[in-house]
Amino acid sequence: METALVTGANKGIGKEIARRLVAEGMTVYLGARDETRGQAAADEIGARFVRLDVTDEESVQKAVAGLESLDVLVNNAGVAVDWGVEPAEMSAAVMRNAFEVNVFGVVTVTRACVPLLRRAPEGRIVNLSSPLGSLTLLSDFDCPVAQRKLLAYSSSKSALNAVTLVYAQALAPIRVNAVNPGLIATDLNGFTPGAGVGTVEQGAEVPVRLALGDGGTGEFHGDGVNSVGGRVPW
Repeated sequence: METALVTGANKGIGKEIARRLVAEGMTVYLGARDETRGQAAADEIGARFVRLDVTDEESVQKAVAGLESLDVLVNNAGVAVDWGVEPAEMSAAVMRNAFEVNVFGVVTVTRACVPLLRRAPEGRIVNLSSPLGSLTLLSDFDCPVAQRKLLAYSSSKSALNAVTLVYAQALAPIRVNAVNPGLIATDLNGFTPGAGVGTVEQGAEVPVRLALGDGGTGEFHGDGVNSVGGRVPW
C-alpha cells in the first residue's frame, strides 16, 4: 500500500485530494496547521492527521519523522495575499508572506521528505501551481491571466514553477510536476466573484491523477483552460 502526504489539506482542494487518494487505497497523511480542524477532516475522510505548518521547519521535521515510508508528496498548501491590492501598493512584507508559504514552504517540506521518497519504488511530488505564474501568459498583456495583476501570487507561483523544474532534474528518478487545478473558488481566493467557477472535486482531478502516477516529470499539467493538450505553458 502506497503512502501520501498532502499539505494544507483540512479543507478545499487539498482535502478533496486527500479524500480521493484514500478512496484509491493509499494511506494518506493529512497535513494541517490547526489540530482541531485537521483531525476532524482526517476523521471524516479516513486519513491520518499530522500537524504540519509549512512555514515552521520544526513542525515539518516532526511531522515527517513520524512517517515510516512515503511514495507521494502533494504540496498543496498555498496562500493568495493580494486580491484587490494594486501592484504599486504591494509591500515587500506582504510579498514575503506569500513566498513563505508558496515557495519556501514547498522547499522546506520537500527537503524533509526527499529521503523517504528516494526509498520509494516510484516517488512522486505534485506541486499545486497556477497559470497566474506562467511567464508565457503573463507576457501577453491581453491575456486574462496578465490582467489579474497579482504581484505576490503570480511571482510566487512563477518561483514555484522554477523550483519544480530544478527538482525534476535534480531529484530524478523521483517525478516532480506542477499542476493547475483549474479556476476554483475557495478560501484561498476568498471566494472572490470571478475567481472560480469549478468545484473542489473538479480541482482535485488532475492532481490526483499525477499523484497516482500519470505523467512524466518536469511537466506543468492543466485542466484545459489556457493550455494546449492539457498543459500550461511555463
